Amino acid sequence: MKLKTKLKQNREFGILGILILVSIIIALNSSAFLTVENLFDMLKGNVVLGIMSLGMLLVLLTGGIDVSVGSMVAAVTVIVGQFLMHVSGNVFLALLVGCAAGTAMGLVNGVLIAKLRIPPIVVTLGTMSIIIGLTLYWTNGTWITGLPKNFIDFGRQTIGSFYQQGDEMIGFPVQILFLVFAAILTWLILKYTLVGRGIYAMGGNRVSAERVGYNLDRITIFLYAYEGFIVGLAGVVHTSIMRQVDPNAFNGFEMQVIAAVVLGGASTLGGYGSVLGTILGVALFTVINNGLILMHIPTFWQKIVVGIVLIASIGFDVVQKRYWDSHTTKVDIEEA
Repeated sequence: MKLKTKLKQNREFGILGILILVSIIIALNSSAFLTVENLFDMLKGNVVLGIMSLGMLLVLLTGGIDVSVGSMVAAVTVIVGQFLMHVSGNVFLALLVGCAAGTAMGLVNGVLIAKLRIPPIVVTLGTMSIIIGLTLYWTNGTWITGLPKNFIDFGRQTIGSFYQQGDEMIGFPVQILFLVFAAILTWLILKYTLVGRGIYAMGGNRVSAERVGYNLDRITIFLYAYEGFIVGLAGVVHTSIMRQVDPNAFNGFEMQVIAAVVLGGASTLGGYGSVLGTILGVALFTVINNGLILMHIPTFWQKIVVGIVLIASIGFDVVQKRYWDSHTTKVDIEEA
């Protein structure tokens, strides 16, 4: 256990070191990288990715996967947009509606996976297609604009003022508070709850987790519902940033979410990952993409980078798992 904890800390320090190194390389090649304006743009432009990655972390910790998150967040933005336009412009109510809608979609995924024993990749591929179809049918692919002024004003709020851009003072976007909330809540669940321990246990060894008394079905349903809640929160945050709704805005976004979590050291085979590592992974993913843009490298390289990250990380997980399996087997033989 101590060895695993040490490896976890070393991996997080390694990610931080890579982040610093990549940032230095980009800064040397582009003077715009370390400007206050660019740093705040990166923060505001990727807060949704950060929030959604925290939900995906729990799924990956159990060895599962969810490729429906892109369609789910798109559906949430549409639901919230319609609510704001036709029911109420109240920000708090919009948050409740968005989180409830996301939780409901996540709950469907969890129940199908837990009760019908359908593999997560199959369930989420199916729900992804259904949600995309319903969203496009509902909106006919058209944008929702003209959101209430109080909601738009909420999206423009900042914490502090650091520089002036035109007539607007720029500071930390208010949306960062939702990322902090999601990070703290996820950390508390994983660190201090029985469900959190069960999530790690499931990812380590499902049979052993069930033998010691964990209810795997309940944990599965909870974590997918929780991920849906996080996606709902991200949908409202995205709407507040963009101040309009594009039902096609999240096509393929699930790959970015998975890549960011994996880049943060989470194992795609389950049992390993942390909130801090995920935040660092999102930061590294953000810096890489921003650097490619600033250095005028074609945008298709972003997709190539995502693919390389996924393949390399999964390969590393497989090698590491083989090592732990062989190590465990060796210990058992010696004890016998």
